[in-house]
Amino acid sequence: MRSTNRKAGYLTSVFGIFLLFLLGTASASGLSAQSLDIPSKSWGVSFGNSKNFTGLRFNFRDSRVERITGVNVTLWRPSQDDKDAVVTGLSLGLGPGGGRLRGVQLGILGAGADISMIGLNLGGLGVGAGEDLIGLNIGGLGLGAGENVTGISLGGLGAGAGTNLLGIAVGGLGVGAGENAAGFFVGGLGAGCGENLTGVAIGGLGAGCGENLTGLVIAGLGAGAGGRLTGVAICGLAAGAPEIRGLVIGGIGAGGKDLKGAFFGGAMVLVDKGGRLSGLAASSFNDVRGTVNGLCIGIVNYAWKIEKGLQLGLVNIVRDNPKGLRVLPVFNTKF
Repeated sequence: MRSTNRKAGYLTSVFGIFLLFLLGTASASGLSAQSLDIPSKSWGVSFGNSKNFTGLRFNFRDSRVERITGVNVTLWRPSQDDKDAVVTGLSLGLGPGGGRLRGVQLGILGAGADISMIGLNLGGLGVGAGEDLIGLNIGGLGLGAGENVTGISLGGLGAGAGTNLLGIAVGGLGVGAGENAAGFFVGGLGAGCGENLTGVAIGGLGAGCGENLTGLVIAGLGAGAGGRLTGVAICGLAAGAPEIRGLVIGGIGAGGKDLKGAFFGGAMVLVDKGGRLSGLAASSFNDVRGTVNGLCIGIVNYAWKIEKGLQLGLVNIVRDNPKGLRVLPVFNTKF
């Protein structure tokens, strides 16, 4: 019993000394220069702001750290002069950070790096990096990087990248990238990027990109691309792009200037002025203000010209046909 009490008293004393040291370190004016290192200044166990260390390290707040390898436990987020720090291993604390973090980063409030984070990056509120975020990234509220996000990323509210988003990303409200996105993306409200999107994009309200979209798109309201949409788009309302190649199913319809594939809409399939439809259009009103090269099925079908194809519906209009053959019931074609 006495032996057990002695061990407990010893552990309590060590823990008390550790707490006093942390408090003293935090309040000292020379924070960046103080550390107690056992058995060596370069490896072992360190208490304080050691700058280059391998092993188990405890510090209140990192400042001007250079390189830490092992387990780094910090109570508070690093100071602004810690941007060059490279931490490899396990980083723990309320808000672990540094210049480059590699390994496992676990922050009760959040985790962040001025340059990059690679590995398992988990923050209670959020996870972020000034440049690149790579690995399994989970932020309670959100996550993001100034440049690239790569891997599996889960953000409570959102996930985003300033440049490219690669891999799997799920955001409670939205998922997005400033330039390109490739992979599997789910956004509670929307998913999109500024340039090219490749893969699967699911948006509660919408999904789209500024240039080309390739793959499968599912959107509660609508999907769109500024350039070409290639693949399958399924939307509650409509999908549109200047060029579409593939299958589009829209609650209201689909539209563009150069459509090739199969297009289904509850209300309308629209081809812009001077455009072309190659394939199948099926809706209440197929409005082709250009050339048809395929089949239009609807209540009303309208086309400027049929090159090779057929209209089937109650009213079928081909503006380029001879008089008397421009408006026909049941079907119309090139005469």
